[in-house]
Amino acid sequence: MDSAKPIFSYRRYWAHRFGPAPMLPMSRAEMEALGWDSCDIIVVTGDAYVDHPSFGMAVIGRALEAQGFRVGIIAQPDWSDAKAFAALGKPNLFFGVTAGNMDSMVNRYTSDRRIRHNDSYTPNDEPGKRPDRAVIVYSQRCREAFRDTPIVIGGIEASLRRIAHYDYWSDKVRRSVLVDSRADLLVFGNGERAIIDIAHRLAKGQAIGHLDDIRGTAFLRNAVPGDWTVEASDHLDDEPGVPDAGWEGIRENALEKAFGGTGVPAGEGAHAGRDAGAADSKGDTDSNRTVVRLPAFEQVRDDPVLYAHASRLLHRESNPGNARPLIQRHGDKEVWLNPPPIPLTTPEMDGVYDLPYARAPHPAYGEAKIAAWDMIRFSVNIMRGCFGGCSFCSITEHEGRIIQNRSEASIIKELENIRDKTRGFTGIISDLGGPTANMYRLACKDRKTESLCRRPSCVFPDICKNLNTDHTPLIELYRKARALPGIKKVHIASGLRYDLAVRNPAYVKELVTHHVGGYLKIAPEHTEAGPLAKMMKPGIGTYDAFKAMFDKFAREAGKELYLIPYFIAAHPGTTDEDMMNLALWLKRNGYRADQVQTFLPSPMSLSAAMYYSGRNPLRPVRRNGSEEVVTAKGLKQRRLHKAFLRYHDAENWPMLREALKRMGRADLIGPGKHHLIPNWQPAGTGLSGGEGVRAGRKHGGQKFYTQQTTQSRRPGLPARKKDA
Repeated sequence: MDSAKPIFSYRRYWAHRFGPAPMLPMSRAEMEALGWDSCDIIVVTGDAYVDHPSFGMAVIGRALEAQGFRVGIIAQPDWSDAKAFAALGKPNLFFGVTAGNMDSMVNRYTSDRRIRHNDSYTPNDEPGKRPDRAVIVYSQRCREAFRDTPIVIGGIEASLRRIAHYDYWSDKVRRSVLVDSRADLLVFGNGERAIIDIAHRLAKGQAIGHLDDIRGTAFLRNAVPGDWTVEASDHLDDEPGVPDAGWEGIRENALEKAFGGTGVPAGEGAHAGRDAGAADSKGDTDSNRTVVRLPAFEQVRDDPVLYAHASRLLHRESNPGNARPLIQRHGDKEVWLNPPPIPLTTPEMDGVYDLPYARAPHPAYGEAKIAAWDMIRFSVNIMRGCFGGCSFCSITEHEGRIIQNRSEASIIKELENIRDKTRGFTGIISDLGGPTANMYRLACKDRKTESLCRRPSCVFPDICKNLNTDHTPLIELYRKARALPGIKKVHIASGLRYDLAVRNPAYVKELVTHHVGGYLKIAPEHTEAGPLAKMMKPGIGTYDAFKAMFDKFAREAGKELYLIPYFIAAHPGTTDEDMMNLALWLKRNGYRADQVQTFLPSPMSLSAAMYYSGRNPLRPVRRNGSEEVVTAKGLKQRRLHKAFLRYHDAENWPMLREALKRMGRADLIGPGKHHLIPNWQPAGTGLSGGEGVRAGRKHGGQKFYTQQTTQSRRPGLPARKKDA
């Protein structure tokens, strides 16, 4: 993998003499108090400003401040008036625009396209404080406020919409957000490395239009530069005899042969001007000057099969060690994606998390409650990235599959800061984790193998033999965290990758004995092979093995502990029969799901490509003969799938009886324990319409957990009190 300039090795900008701000300013008065006459960079965000490393605007703002730049924050501005975007004046270098920690559409709408009635990233949970498609709207207002100021967009919303993408809420393929926002640059992934480079180069007087060689960025150009060769992949290959080689379990030489790739690490991007011209060409070329052409926006908009093909191409070019630049035509412009950013090293991660965060919301919010802050204020993020590759998840697309770790010393220092500086701390750490609980320090055993690999997951269909799965460093970290004076308890609340945990019984014992307070959440997502294969999740047998280990160590510790399994309804590849079988498994194992997740096709995910195209991009996509995927798209069927997960709710019984009869499974209706639902209806129930209708009326805060019924508890244990 290419080396990268350490992010803290740049010569600091002259404004470093002002020193770090107690809080990045949100008003002119705060700027004046700091002695500033202007901001070098202004970050516009859809979230309330919380100066904490779990909030993107704070991380980017503080990272830029550490380089010597004066950074201001415009949080949740009135998007109806450009004056709100001029509140801090004109930035000397650029506007940085983000929707916030969540995609603005996911933040506002449910998977049934209903409007949510709360926003956890807004003071007092107030909804409606950010616009739909916030990146586009904010960028337009920034342009209205200061027409000639460069605009750089980033964050999860921009990152997952960097190419033409299926948009669930409008049920169509939309253009790259770069086109619709009219921004100058798009930063994808965790953007510290790219945004720092952009800031320094603009400060040196380089034009924004010349910054075309920065990894982890996308931009528009008129044509492909003449010194680049285009590998045309904008069509389907239906030639007979081509092996049906998917990603699952294929060794690298087979992958390279199937994909026709070189496996040679790509270069840093284009160096010619954005308006240089060249025609597509073929033949033997320098792989460091080869760009892969995706099907054009107009093609994927009109042809779902080509959309699946484009999704497959994008995901195979996601490893920073071998990814090549990508281009996608949008009308008369080319959207150019440079290779993904080089992951941060441990010293760089430490530097980012050790910045002088105030670890509190901005004082402008007073005593208002910010739910997202309350949830993470006593937690510590120990790593980034995920190599699980779940097809429905956006973590890998955004943060990458190479784990970026902090050092023990940095983590312990943050724990001490929470203990000593965070108001309201009682000695309980709510989480020590990250995107997953137990990938800390896990990586490929060989860096060369890692740089050549194009598999989308290191753990599906089986754990790769090249993956180091030793949890010893994590166990040692837990022990050092528990030993800190003033720390009474360290909970682990991040989702556990149980297929990795079962390889490490010592870790499971440590976790169960010291870090689980009552419930541990894990996500098998389903029980049936069909949907699990599309999700790229392990079989339910792995869950059973983990549960047996979990229960064993709980008994040895004399603790009453329970697993909280999470499931997804209506994922692509899931049939009514699959959901029925999952419901039977839930009843057989004594689980009652209080809240369940209905599949939401997030932009750019492989599952979204399955949903839209009806094809499986995990395997080669062809016009004829490629694997088709059936998906529950209609609202009635999606609600039925959710109702199966909540088989115990009498409001769902009329819907389930009708479905079971239609499926020829009326034998599951009756009064016995082997029946799924009874043939009688309690008075006053079954009139609401079941799932969806009932959930749509809930306006208050909702808990998401699965209860375990008393009949499945271990003998000799007292019944638990009902959860609040």
